[in-house]
Amino acid sequence: MDNKAEVREFLTSRRAKLTPDDVGIPGGSNRRVPGLRRNEVATLAGVSIEYYAKIERGHIAGASESVLHALAQALQLDDAEREHLFDLARAAGPAPTRSRRKRGTPASVRSGIELMLDAVTGGAAVVRNGRMDILAANALGRALQAEVFESPGDGNLARYAFLDPRAHDFHPNWEKAAAITVGILRTEAGRDPYDRGLQDLVGELSTRSNEFRVRWGAHNVRQHGAGVKNFVHPIVGALELSYEDMQFVQHPGLTFLIYVPQVGSESEERLRLLASWQAAHDVEASATAMDNPEPSTRKD
Repeated sequence: MDNKAEVREFLTSRRAKLTPDDVGIPGGSNRRVPGLRRNEVATLAGVSIEYYAKIERGHIAGASESVLHALAQALQLDDAEREHLFDLARAAGPAPTRSRRKRGTPASVRSGIELMLDAVTGGAAVVRNGRMDILAANALGRALQAEVFESPGDGNLARYAFLDPRAHDFHPNWEKAAAITVGILRTEAGRDPYDRGLQDLVGELSTRSNEFRVRWGAHNVRQHGAGVKNFVHPIVGALELSYEDMQFVQHPGLTFLIYVPQVGSESEERLRLLASWQAAHDVEASATAMDNPEPSTRKD
């Protein structure tokens, strides 16, 4: 991705969101652009207008941490936006080696992580990378995200959200889910702009989905954390699940997500039914595999 364009569009979009009243300065009249002017941001950050204009044009390489912190404060960036600004500044430096880029966006998980997932029995657990590919899941995770695995998107949550019509039924608040999905991808693009798989995914979704293209152009970023999500599962109906998001220190961009219901809730009972359905489905699939074994490739 074009780092200079990313920096320019991100800073411009953040500047456009603020008004003089937001930052406590006189607004004046004849304002021909939305939000703050460049000179106002420069003054708030304590840098020259020439230097800020240079940064906003995308020339952020070499900017000190103190300058980046000052810009983040002037633009009232939240934690996710602040980290994104620093990611963009780091990405403007020398390109990392190919092997280093690969470590940042794993395409599979270790067997130990799969064992950890299987140890979670009371909730739905999945591991995804920054491109929103589900790399592994426990039984309930496979059941909860069954449509994602069945869709042509190869287990990718973003493709499911924007290219599979069923996603609008699965997510009762689809608009919010779509915004979160794009925000996570935007954050990953800033963290690892050399990820070819991510570039291809963004290009595909931008071409095939106007809903994605509009949200991508907003340059909003998102850090997943914890909260409550609602789903309408095609098998068991409405589910309200609390979720926790944990990052793997050894694998930046790899996320461990667990969804659990409140004890004694209707969602807990429905999740039990979903677990029974998945168990029966796994038994049926195993029996089918035994009845139709893969043809031998051995040559005598």
